[in-house]
Amino acid sequence: MRLAILDDFQNAVRSVADWSVLEDRVAITVFNDHVADMDKLVKRLEPFEIVVCIRERTLFPRALFERLPNLKLLVTGGMRNLGIDLQGAKDNGVVVCGTESIGFPTAELTWGLILATVRNIPREVESVRNGGWQVGLGVGLRGKTLGVVGLGRQGAPVAGYGKAFGMNVIAWSQNLTAEKCAEHGVEKAASLDDLLTRSDVVTMHIILSERSRGMIGAAQLAKMKRSAFLINTSRGPIVDEKALIEAVEKGTIAGAGLDVFDTEPLPSDHPFRRMDRIVATPHLGYTCKEGYEQFFGQGVGDVDAWLKGKPVRIMNP
Repeated sequence: MRLAILDDFQNAVRSVADWSVLEDRVAITVFNDHVADMDKLVKRLEPFEIVVCIRERTLFPRALFERLPNLKLLVTGGMRNLGIDLQGAKDNGVVVCGTESIGFPTAELTWGLILATVRNIPREVESVRNGGWQVGLGVGLRGKTLGVVGLGRQGAPVAGYGKAFGMNVIAWSQNLTAEKCAEHGVEKAASLDDLLTRSDVVTMHIILSERSRGMIGAAQLAKMKRSAFLINTSRGPIVDEKALIEAVEKGTIAGAGLDVFDTEPLPSDHPFRRMDRIVATPHLGYTCKEGYEQFFGQGVGDVDAWLKGKPVRIMNP
């Protein structure tokens, strides 16, 4: 059988798991580039019975499954992937299997983005590398207010980091309770507007859905302090990109730290690549050694179990 590993930008997937246990039964091909065009993607994937994808880098809608009659198994990191049409896979005879995941890398990356954004770290590093010295004046976090939108698997530890830095932490989401806030020792904001108005740093930690798409637009950005920063490590479309670009350019807010975008990889001519007050990282939240070892160690196990006729961690039973 033939197995494709997609979108391995860092050429790291083969090194974080023991793929040799499959090689007597499967021929493995690794693709390091990304293909977005549907026709080109179909042509690439047509020969393969098994595909291992890296989170949501390549989307698998129903229309793609319908054009890949050879595909029988799709493996993804994590047990939730909004880029895969699970029913579409099932209707076309494709088993989708997932893996367990570790939660801390994205929360840690979030805090790295907060520090990099409020202290202008990328610009200062660039200045040193170019022979210069200090070029700006960052702000401190102690005594400031951190607004956490979503107090779940990512938001809760980020709130804890904020408290460790001496920040006042408030949180809000549509279903968040006062009891959950009390459990984490943070204040429940009265509303999203209340959180945006009071916070010096706003960080997004909710899943992308029709309810959250475009949650932060021009009207919401206008409610933030001119000295405030927005951080997004959840999903790009939660924040209206055009509105954010305009808000940063006009000084409506002080800046933003972003790890996620509407289109990924980020187009080469995108404004986020050149704006001084935007710190942009290439969707690094889950991409650390420990996270990959979990995803692809168990991913190998998924393939092995399926080949033996006993699939595990099925997402579309």
